[in-house]
Amino acid sequence: MKDSYKYFSRFYDSLIEPLNSGLRSIGIKLYPPKSGMKVLDIGCGTGAHLVQYQKVMCKAYGVDTSPSMLKQAKLKLGERAELQLIDARTLPFSDNYFDIILLATVLHEMEPELRKKVLMEARRVLRLDGRMVIIDFHPGPLRGVKGRFYKAIINIAEFFAGREHFKNSRQYLASGGIPALIDDCKLKIEDYKIVSGGNFGVFVIK
Repeated sequence: MKDSYKYFSRFYDSLIEPLNSGLRSIGIKLYPPKSGMKVLDIGCGTGAHLVQYQKVMCKAYGVDTSPSMLKQAKLKLGERAELQLIDARTLPFSDNYFDIILLATVLHEMEPELRKKVLMEARRVLRLDGRMVIIDFHPGPLRGVKGRFYKAIINIAEFFAGREHFKNSRQYLASGGIPALIDDCKLKIEDYKIVSGGNFGVFVIK
């Protein structure tokens, strides 16, 4: 399996985390975690998101397809987290296992046919009273100068992420982003907030 983050993982938090931390804080405010909850981060990357849930004594689980990113996550999260190098289409967990499932800026990277499979697998392992917290690009409408500025930054970042990544990202936005995907999966948006001038959405899904 190709590791597209092999040469970037050590610098990822320094470059990207300042942009993502505010989005993650919004997700925690929209659906606050409680001590003892089991939390799965699909596409956990360096583990920066799971750290916030460890702080309130949640049991942290993470899956990713990048060995180099998981290496950074293990350094950050320690032995208290269960991390696995796997494809999220088939998760090695029983039905109704997790209280919270996180998907942060990962669905837009996937090929279109994979997104629904990953979400339905996530729903399988989510408790009936659990919630997904999904953070990703939003198709707009853009709001003011701030919206156009962030859009330009996103386009540049996605372009340099590679041809396949850029293609998937454009298709994701053209197809309606998270609201359209959630509707297709017959799930329900319980709460949400659109930020960064209309470029990002934070959604609580049940």
